Amino acid sequence: MTIARRGVQVAGAFAILKLLLHLATNWRYGFFRDEFLYLAYGRHLDWGYPDAAPLLGLTAWFVSHVLGDSLQALRLLPALAGAGTVFLTGLLCLEMGGGAVAVAVACLCAVAAPVNLAINTLFSMNSFEPLVWMGALYLVLLALRRDRPQLLPWAGVCLGLGLENKHSAAFFALSLAAGLALSPQRAILKNRWLWCGVGVAFLLFLPNLIWQYRHDWATYTLLENVRRTHKNVELAPPAFLGQQIFMLLPATVLVWGAGLVKALRERALRFAGLTFVVFLALMMALKAKDYYLAPIYPMLFAAGGVWWSARKAWARTTVVAAIVVMGVVAAPMVLPLLPVERFIAYQHGLGIRLPKTEHGHAGPLPQIFGDMFGWPEMVAKIAQAWNALPPEERARTHIFCNNYGEAGAVDFFGPRYGLPRVICAHQGFYYFSPRGARKGDNLIVTQDTPESLRRWCDGVEDLGAVGHPYAMAEEHFSLLYCRGLKVSLEEVWPRLRHWN
Repeated sequence: MTIARRGVQVAGAFAILKLLLHLATNWRYGFFRDEFLYLAYGRHLDWGYPDAAPLLGLTAWFVSHVLGDSLQALRLLPALAGAGTVFLTGLLCLEMGGGAVAVAVACLCAVAAPVNLAINTLFSMNSFEPLVWMGALYLVLLALRRDRPQLLPWAGVCLGLGLENKHSAAFFALSLAAGLALSPQRAILKNRWLWCGVGVAFLLFLPNLIWQYRHDWATYTLLENVRRTHKNVELAPPAFLGQQIFMLLPATVLVWGAGLVKALRERALRFAGLTFVVFLALMMALKAKDYYLAPIYPMLFAAGGVWWSARKAWARTTVVAAIVVMGVVAAPMVLPLLPVERFIAYQHGLGIRLPKTEHGHAGPLPQIFGDMFGWPEMVAKIAQAWNALPPEERARTHIFCNNYGEAGAVDFFGPRYGLPRVICAHQGFYYFSPRGARKGDNLIVTQDTPESLRRWCDGVEDLGAVGHPYAMAEEHFSLLYCRGLKVSLEEVWPRLRHWN
């Protein structure tokens, strides 16, 4: 059996392990807040949204129409993407000169990293980023090492799909170009196949670019709102680097750190090491969230696996054991492995809380779990209030939600109660939400205050408290009934727009 074949088999085994791990756990708890929004995008396909590129909506449409609307169906593709990323890590390792042992070390890191476990549990654009980023880098590596520049247009396909998945791919593409320009392989920038790849990527991205232009650069507006309000936790460079170590598992720094050094030292891999350095500098300068770097680490795991495969067996075994032990301890913090009560006790026993990436999120559980609770109960409470109204009053009563999580949950669970489509001006709902509430109509409103609503309504009634013991703090509120709108929502819709 050849070295390459053994390496592929090892990569395949770790990929299967990754897939089974998620299939065994991702159905626990409930739908995550953002998943409701993405399912709504799947019901309203467009070439873009304020907070997402179009591929996410298309993927959600595929899930709903082909796989079904269960939690297991929704999270199957992220699990497959995670398994694919692990396998691709192994292929990168082989192309960098590693064998089966190197592949095992690299793929173990890709499986054990807490950020990867978290990302591949949820349906989001983050699950698919590593596949397209590392797919592009793998093709560039093949083109350089095997003198096959005709592969570069396929790298352009990967980057174009990456841009249609999440706009942060543009920063990766820029970093990759800088890495090539600063490396001994810079001559490839003059190759016609590379520019063909650039053209392919641009053509794939063009539909979303046109959408952005026609919608007054909605994504830029949203990002500017985030920056201005300091919604995200902004870390100084030392803290940012510390979070990289924490989210990847502290023991794996011995692998990816060695991989970075190896990539920077070796002529054939220097472009990859420089790509990472440039991308890291960009993300720190832009005050990005720490996990935005997660998709780029498979190449460092791969290079690090090659480095460790040449070390003494006892040293390598010690590192692998440390990764396994730390990975087992950390897994319940990001995977829904434990019943909630046991998780709370486990978290308390470890004395570790996951760091927040956004201000204002609080609750008994970390946000990745807390935002999976309370949605069916909230919709049931809204349905109880709506169905309790006399028929003639119900006919002119609408449901207004002030954030996309609540709106998405109502649109997802609401049909079973006969609820109408929700009205919401948050994120992408702003474009496709109905605005039919006229002057004199009534609203059932989430997440607002009587003082605020009295500007818009003749009277406000408290319909009772909404909240789940494990939900995030902001999802504990009083459901309010706004009687007699003073204006139609169509008239004031632009003023209600909320992007953050």
